[in-house]
Amino acid sequence: MLKKFQRQRVFSLQEKILLGTPIQFTWQRTSGNYLAVTGANHIVKIFDRHGQKRSEINLPGNCVAMDWDKDGDILAVIAEKSSCVYLWDANTNKTSQLDSGMRDQMSFLLWSKVGSFLAVGTVKGNLLIYNRQTSRKIPVLGKHTKRITCGCWNAENLLALGGEDKMITVSNQEGDTIRQTPVRSDPSDMQFSMMKTDDRTSATESTISVVVGKKTLFLFNLNEPDSPIDLEFQQRYGTIVCYSWYGDGYIMIGFSCGIFVVISTHIREIGQEVFQARDHKDNLTSIAISHTLNKAATCGDNCIKIHDLAELKDMYAMINLDDENKGLGTLSWTDDGQLLALSTQRGSLHVFLTKLPILGNACSTRIAYLTSLLEVTVANHVEGEPPITVSVDVEPNFVAVGLYHLAVGMNNRAWFYVLGENVVKKLKDVEYLGTVASICLHSDYAAALFEGKVQLHLIESEILDAQEEREARLFPAVDDKCRILCHALTGDFLIYGTDTGVIQYFYIEDWQFVNDYRHPVSVKKIFPDPNGTRLVFIDEKSDGFVYCPVNDATYEIPDFSPTIKGVLWENWPMDKGVFIAYDDDKVYTYVFHKDTIQGSKVILAGGTKVPFSHKPLLLYNGELTCQTQSGKINNIYLSTHSFLDNLKDVGPDELRQMLTQTLMLKRFSDAWEMCKILNDNAAWNELARACLHHMEVEFAIRVYRTIGNVGIVMSLEQIKGIEDHNLLAGHLAMFTNDFNLAQDLYLASSCPIAALEMRRDLQHWDSALQLAKRLAPDQIPFISKEYAVQLEFTAKVGELLSHVSSPKIHLQYAKAKEADGRYKEAVVAYENAKQWNSVIRIYLDHLNNPEKAVSIVRETQSLDGAKMVARFFLQLGDYGSAIQFLVMSKCNNEAFTLAQQHNKMEIYADIIGSEDTTNEDYQSIALYFEGEKRHFQAGRFFLLCGQYSRALKHFLKCPSSEDNMAIEMAIETVGQAKDELLTSQLIDHLMGESDGMPKDAKYLFRLYMALKQYREAGRTAIIIAREEQSSGNYRNAHDVLFSMYAELKSQKIKIPSEMATNLMILHSYILVKIHVKNGDHMKGARMLIRVANNISKFPSHIVPILTSTVIECHRAGLKNSAFSFAAMLMRPEYRNKIDAKYKKKIEAMVRRPDTSEIEEATTPCPFCEFLLPECELLCPGCKNNIPYCIVTGRHMLKDDWTVCPHCDFPALYSEFKIMLNTENTCPMCSERLNFAQLKKMSDSTQYLRTEVEQ
Repeated sequence: MLKKFQRQRVFSLQEKILLGTPIQFTWQRTSGNYLAVTGANHIVKIFDRHGQKRSEINLPGNCVAMDWDKDGDILAVIAEKSSCVYLWDANTNKTSQLDSGMRDQMSFLLWSKVGSFLAVGTVKGNLLIYNRQTSRKIPVLGKHTKRITCGCWNAENLLALGGEDKMITVSNQEGDTIRQTPVRSDPSDMQFSMMKTDDRTSATESTISVVVGKKTLFLFNLNEPDSPIDLEFQQRYGTIVCYSWYGDGYIMIGFSCGIFVVISTHIREIGQEVFQARDHKDNLTSIAISHTLNKAATCGDNCIKIHDLAELKDMYAMINLDDENKGLGTLSWTDDGQLLALSTQRGSLHVFLTKLPILGNACSTRIAYLTSLLEVTVANHVEGEPPITVSVDVEPNFVAVGLYHLAVGMNNRAWFYVLGENVVKKLKDVEYLGTVASICLHSDYAAALFEGKVQLHLIESEILDAQEEREARLFPAVDDKCRILCHALTGDFLIYGTDTGVIQYFYIEDWQFVNDYRHPVSVKKIFPDPNGTRLVFIDEKSDGFVYCPVNDATYEIPDFSPTIKGVLWENWPMDKGVFIAYDDDKVYTYVFHKDTIQGSKVILAGGTKVPFSHKPLLLYNGELTCQTQSGKINNIYLSTHSFLDNLKDVGPDELRQMLTQTLMLKRFSDAWEMCKILNDNAAWNELARACLHHMEVEFAIRVYRTIGNVGIVMSLEQIKGIEDHNLLAGHLAMFTNDFNLAQDLYLASSCPIAALEMRRDLQHWDSALQLAKRLAPDQIPFISKEYAVQLEFTAKVGELLSHVSSPKIHLQYAKAKEADGRYKEAVVAYENAKQWNSVIRIYLDHLNNPEKAVSIVRETQSLDGAKMVARFFLQLGDYGSAIQFLVMSKCNNEAFTLAQQHNKMEIYADIIGSEDTTNEDYQSIALYFEGEKRHFQAGRFFLLCGQYSRALKHFLKCPSSEDNMAIEMAIETVGQAKDELLTSQLIDHLMGESDGMPKDAKYLFRLYMALKQYREAGRTAIIIAREEQSSGNYRNAHDVLFSMYAELKSQKIKIPSEMATNLMILHSYILVKIHVKNGDHMKGARMLIRVANNISKFPSHIVPILTSTVIECHRAGLKNSAFSFAAMLMRPEYRNKIDAKYKKKIEAMVRRPDTSEIEEATTPCPFCEFLLPECELLCPGCKNNIPYCIVTGRHMLKDDWTVCPHCDFPALYSEFKIMLNTENTCPMCSERLNFAQLKKMSDSTQYLRTEVEQ
């Protein structure tokens, strides 16, 4: 999404005195509070960051240069017609003068990055190093012979300088020269940085980069002074305007024609263009990088464009400057990235806000948030109140809002405002006893946290006829040795947490402490709900808990991420117990279930992705209000509350998922509406069970009545009036068949005998007997008798069972054994009864043997069994296994929801990919990844469900790190789609039409292959090979042509002659190395002669190839050939590039030519038997092109014919045999090969078809 910063122009300087000439400006280092600006008016003016003039420095002439020291305390300025350096102190607002002692005009000035050294250079090349700490001046005469124009310091206090004498010098802080190197043209824009080496151990800034002659970038490594690197760029880019280092050894370079390029300095990819874009159509005047924001800005053509360094191809924002008609100047960011300044050619200067501190606060449903550096907006959208903007006097560090007031402040001061209807009145300012960390307001009171203390005070003293002691109080008490780390204010309480782990509740109405809770470790953050009856706190281990002061109980929050930044409680009055925890990327919805039959607990309901740099402020009925970096608010709907949308067009599967959400959130009325739409028994039963679980008896009766379950309605009617919580919960647990829980609850209730009655009614005689001993000894005889009868029966049955085949009897026996708790015997009986689901259940619930359960599920493919295993793994928190078994049980929707909630979509996707999956499943996975902006995965699954257009869109959006795979997949998509529109879209992308960055031509080749357009593929292969050849990558070029040749051959398409010729020449070049390595100089020389005769095809290595040809010919006794190529090397364009080792020898060959030559052997043409030189491939007799041997490069002979079994290219059998003594691969296709695989061919006619026959 493209953001516009237009309304965030903080100020513009358009002073008449500056207009008409270009201006210089510089931001104060570190804080960016001041901006120094000067033009052709002999004055440097200093403005604050809001555009107010704070000071000025009058100079005798125009300013030559100015620079702030490393801390931003001192601004140094040099001017024409003066030998003084002017020093303006930002702390005292005073200017002093330092006499440089230099006789000639000063031309350059720069403070050290780390020390208090100031370097000053002059037009005659002299240097002064001034140490401000010791006031010592070191003059260095003759450092350069002409004007010093540029320079830089590194972190070790080395000073590099460049001058019009075309020299670069490196000096220490004493001024001694320790390195120097000449450059070809005038140096400018010099910087020190770290170039990346293979070992990556060097952490010092040892590389100097400098622009030379506005055309090349020169890299000089102090550790390798003899091998500097000169990087040249394409002519069409224009001249280098400026550049900046960033990240892991990358350089961004801006060019005059509107293009910027990113190159890497890693030694393996030095100078390689990692990225290139045309940001501006006609010109580019400046680039600036903010390391704090991780953003880059470029300007030109009346606009500024901002890119995210992590995702350069996407434009992050754009600022238009339509009123600037003379062109733009220089860009510069403050160190904190908040402000971006731009000068223009006509002398104006504009300052834009690019990052606003995200400061905001909420009280009830009212929010306050920073909308500009000096503006806070207060709004209450829930109550429908119009927003009010408040202009404040300082840039605040903190903002707080209460029911009727607003507080903003910085350091130890806070300014309070009264919020009236549509008006805001400044009330007062308060000074606290230390720097305020945060402040909270409610109706009448404010509480400020500073330096481990909290001050509670009335906001307006006259509001209450308060006794004096109730106006203010400082916490903790003097004798309480603790530091307060966090605090909050509700309508009734001040609550705070300390480093000793205590959470204190102070009741404001009674002006006394009412509650304290002691936690084992310190409490870092607290977040009370709107009433103060529950509170979430985060401790120093980053664990989260819900605390209930009413019963002094804490409940750990499950799956609580250590990266959580804050918590918000739901403000909608009907949704008590819901809260969210958020970090930088995600919001997690939790629900505190206070009353369930299993007691109180916190559950995670789901997660919602939040856009970049959104800070949550308020949660109301599932709608999250967030604050953004640009000073606006944005509303996001939680994924856990999707049921609040219109349900008209929602399908049944989605409705079931939403029903699960509503039940988690205890929104039974919403669940009721969904059950009415679904109108199936399963949904009603799920709602009824949830009501029982949450002890909502009245609602459960209503549901059971609707589905006609009379028995349970009557049972619930009988118990609904029970006030004993445990007794009621026990009954409900029994209704849900959780008998062990029911027993525990009955025993803890006022009627423990109910546990015995339940066990007796269930005929659980063993348990009943144990309970009777404790609760009702008089019932022991009756229970013993019944138990004995059952034992007698099961014993007899047990003896007879081996002779019984009826599954029903085995089943009865299994149930009896299970009721007795004899699970091993029960499981055997269930197996005999073929009741696999019961077998699986017992292995999981009672025998704790999930491995056995899993193997039975895999064996029997039982759907219900898979569900049980999934539930088991879900309780263990092993979501991957749970998803696997949900898919096996055909519960794809539940598996999908689980994957979504726990960020396990890749696991789900992998599992589903191996099943018989429907297009709907693939589509839902694709839509999930689309929402997460994971383009590669989204594209993959859209492709699987046949949505080719959407798949292609995502593959083309993939980040550059996934580029290769994404383009491969895009090609596969277009190949499957066979749609002309998609084909042309992809071709545009590959040609760089969309982003100005042409992709590697190999992808175009693969696209044509996928589309079976072999002729276009052939043409592209020739172009790729030509480019690889031009770059000197001969093996790559060879392999491209070979693979295309083989493809065309397999498709029975005629091989273009240019392709065949190029492959032959490249292959000849590759054979040279093999022959020379094996000491066969004659074969090497013959191949080199062929290559040298086509030297224009090897532009990167003309001189080395010709040199090798001369040497090999000389060794092989081909003296005449050696002489003719040596003469070629004597041409002026080649002569100086000859390797010094061979230069004299070659010159001697030309001076004293030896024209003797060993005659080349002749062998017969396989077509017409004409005798011709063995390396000649065109027969003068029959005019046929003769196939060549891939081992020697000679023409083939009819009676010595073999072919490579892998690539089918011909070779001389006798020669191939010899070669395989030393090599083990085919020289053409590089496949492994041994002598046994070679077959001598008696008939070679199929390889000897003439071109006419083909």
